[in-house]
Amino acid sequence: MDAAAVDAVRLNFNPSGLLALNAVIGLMMFGIALDLKPSDFTRIIKSPRAPAIGLGAQFILLPAFTFLLTLVLPISPSIALGMILVASCPGGNLSNMMTYLAGGNAAVSVSMTAVSTAAAVVMTPLNLAVWGSLNPATAPILRAVSLSPLDVFFTIVMILGIPMVLGMVVGRWFPRLVDRVRGPFKIFAVCVFLAVVGGALAANWHNFIRYVGLVALVVAAHNAMALSLGYSSARLAKLPPKDVRAVAIEVGIQNSALGLILVFDFFGGLGGMAIITAWWGVWHIISGLVVASFWSRRPIKEATA
Repeated sequence: MDAAAVDAVRLNFNPSGLLALNAVIGLMMFGIALDLKPSDFTRIIKSPRAPAIGLGAQFILLPAFTFLLTLVLPISPSIALGMILVASCPGGNLSNMMTYLAGGNAAVSVSMTAVSTAAAVVMTPLNLAVWGSLNPATAPILRAVSLSPLDVFFTIVMILGIPMVLGMVVGRWFPRLVDRVRGPFKIFAVCVFLAVVGGALAANWHNFIRYVGLVALVVAAHNAMALSLGYSSARLAKLPPKDVRAVAIEVGIQNSALGLILVFDFFGGLGGMAIITAWWGVWHIISGLVVASFWSRRPIKEATA
């Protein structure tokens, strides 16, 4: 199969479906923010080393090394830009659960997720614009869609920033109500998300099946690099083993749902970008569970990391 053919594919997602996806991502962020507290942000001020190193790996090292990887791998421009987009996204909320299962420092993970989500408002459009324009293969795509980092900024504010602030406010002022609705609300949001994504996947199933083989190994290599960057950065900084595990998982689990939103909002469902972002969302769950399972069998007192 000609890898370049995926650049011509446009996945179908009607405007109402796109609006629903934006809304449900906002709902999921709202549900996550119900559990966030100001201390999750101020914890970084009190104990900055682990979160700062992790955020540096997340927003500086990962996009930079991803850019280099796109220059080396024999991939099409849309797949390369999809990789840069994923690397520009903040950590995913699944990282908190994975860190807990791995015996890592859950407080560091939660802090990194909270701060990276807030920082993504600026860092995601900035990294996408900078590294995407530096790659000679992906730069024409950015020029063709006339991508404005400011437009991406406002989109992220709407679907991540505002819901996060609202969720924290509701969690602060209505704790009893939140205790009652937290579980059902999260389940509802996840079910709606799966339904919307499932509908989009069903409408594009033939394209997904046809081209997913092109990105499977690329995503596996990219995800392994992300986990390795987080792990290596934390080890070189001589962080405690629990923090090493938290940072590695946080950098390896990306918010691919946000990536999908940006693909459909700004790139018209460009095939390589959409397929690599969607498959990343599947793969990082698999790799995260494998890493968490491995570390869960190595208690910290018996492990070097």
